Amino acid sequence: MRWDQLFDDLEAQLGAQERRERDSEVADRTRRERATVALAARFAAALGSTLRLRLVSGAQVRGELLDLGEDWLLVRTGSGGEAVVPVHAVAGVTGLPARASSARTARRFALGYALRGLSRDRAQVAVSDAGGHVLTGTIDGVGADFLDLAEHALGESRREENVTGRHTVPFSALVLVESR
Repeated sequence: MRWDQLFDDLEAQLGAQERRERDSEVADRTRRERATVALAARFAAALGSTLRLRLVSGAQVRGELLDLGEDWLLVRTGSGGEAVVPVHAVAGVTGLPARASSARTARRFALGYALRGLSRDRAQVAVSDAGGHVLTGTIDGVGADFLDLAEHALGESRREENVTGRHTVPFSALVLVESR
């Protein structure tokens, strides 16, 4: 009888050890799998969701994530406008789902291509940089890593007499481009 108790105890210890090893292996595999998930896949899973983006300038943008590219996000803000946010300008996000999406990938074009669309449409924009400065006007041109802005008041057309300055903003300093 004592042998039965001893064997039962040894079997229980062996079972507990196997469960600990299996749990450890599952946790390790989960960590390895999570390490392969890119932020873009988390953003892709959030399409249509309301997010709050904390930007490197300290500003915050809250709104519905409408679209995303390889290095930019398009958000419909609470004021009804739309904002292009370079991913490098995002310092933190609230509202991302825990899951990632492989079904919907980001658009293949980069920030410059998206900004060229605003330039082509002659959209009036407010451009915010990493220093917290906001310039308003119309994007005249977009280079490989910068944009040229004809500064004028929002609501005024881009006519030479309304232009108060011309500014070049490197993409590395770009934090937010809001179209009104």
